[in-house]
Amino acid sequence: MTAEKHISPARKMLVVDDDSDFRWAITNVLQGAGYMVAQAQDGDEALSLLEKNIPDMILLDYRMPGQNGQRVAEVMRRRFPAIPIIMISAYADVKSVVKAIKVGVHDYITKPIDNSALLFTIQRAFEKKNLVQEIEHLRKVISERDSLYKLMGKSDQIKKLANLVEKVAPTLFTVLIEGESGTGKELVARAIHDMSMVKKGPFVAVDCGAIPETLIESELFGYMKGAFTGAYTDKPGQFELANKGTLFLDEIGNLPYQAQQKILRAMQERCIQRLGSKKAKSVQVRIIAATNQPLEKDIESGKFRPDLYFRLKEFAVKVPALRERKEDISYLAYRFMNEVQQELKKKCQGISKVALQSLASYPWPGNVRELRNVIRQAVLISEENVSIKPIHFIFNSNIIHCTSEIKASIPDNDAGKTLSEIVKSISQTVEKKIITQMLNETKGNKTAASRRLGIDYKTLLRKIKRYQINSGQWTVVSGQLLAAKK
Repeated sequence: MTAEKHISPARKMLVVDDDSDFRWAITNVLQGAGYMVAQAQDGDEALSLLEKNIPDMILLDYRMPGQNGQRVAEVMRRRFPAIPIIMISAYADVKSVVKAIKVGVHDYITKPIDNSALLFTIQRAFEKKNLVQEIEHLRKVISERDSLYKLMGKSDQIKKLANLVEKVAPTLFTVLIEGESGTGKELVARAIHDMSMVKKGPFVAVDCGAIPETLIESELFGYMKGAFTGAYTDKPGQFELANKGTLFLDEIGNLPYQAQQKILRAMQERCIQRLGSKKAKSVQVRIIAATNQPLEKDIESGKFRPDLYFRLKEFAVKVPALRERKEDISYLAYRFMNEVQQELKKKCQGISKVALQSLASYPWPGNVRELRNVIRQAVLISEENVSIKPIHFIFNSNIIHCTSEIKASIPDNDAGKTLSEIVKSISQTVEKKIITQMLNETKGNKTAASRRLGIDYKTLLRKIKRYQINSGQWTVVSGQLLAAKK
């Protein structure tokens, strides 16, 4: 098998040796094998060349005037750790070269040089470099996958999602992320960016629903000074800011129809034109879009362009709702609890079993965002060193359910009451309802009710008396709780 089958023609070599005849001979061998070759007569010249042009590999003589090869290799490894170095030595220098290998030199060859052995050593060095790069890439992929699990959970649905992200991220596919509000679509978009070929570029997120219709084009494409009243300076748009990176268009369905056409053109032609400019500007942007509503309905109603839809949906990713992956609720609840404990410098004794059951039974219309808010509020209002209980949870449905009772607690003629008096009355109404509900759930067991409410037994008795709650609804007969006769 010939050496040419093992190498890439674009690879560049740097030969460093004080013997000009030797450099000439080695250069001929390398060029004959398809390599591009640069030469340096000592370590100082080699380091100077490295500042201007980075080779794929360095052949470095051990014995040279000035700094010897080991010292030069140490500097090279420190400044350019990714470049493999092969040391060239006389037989007597082998022990010294072994020391150089310990500081990062890949391999060595001895003089006089055997051309076949030289090319084989170079080939092996490149194979090792490729393997190291592949392993590093896999480590990053695994790290990003673990990061997605850490942020979103470890359910089967999230594992399938992470697998799709891992497949599409290294490609140039435009991705449409679908899912309800609060499911974590931007987290998915960032994970795709972090595993993509443009990960070193910027990630620019744009909420298409938060920009006024009159400003959407100038926000996306930028404008020139004097383009309209108030345009006092040139301003780049989001496409330009995301150049050589990722542009995340969140809630893409809120875009005005006219702006949709311009985005489609920018994606197809890979160039944009600022408002007021006569010149188009080239941009290299990876587009990821997200929607919380099926765009097919907007296409049917004429609100969304079908050609843009199919251009965006080269690859679709569906983020499941939280109610569809309830096994993640406990994990996320503890993650959010730990985050807010650090923020508030407050310690909770975990989340009670009945509280976790309460979280699992709730439908979570606001998804993960709502869960995070509920846990943050629970940690805030709970006592120090007390476990979180259902009484600490403020669900949106609770607020909606109590609305009519809250309204009923406000007197028709409230002119004689202050705001604090009205708020106190409303608070008492809600508190009475929660205590009554907890007594019903515990079938009149006040000890269990006080424990689940996170208050002491005497406090519960005092509140039952104050609110005149019918605590005799349940009675104990032969050690069993039975409903009292009405």
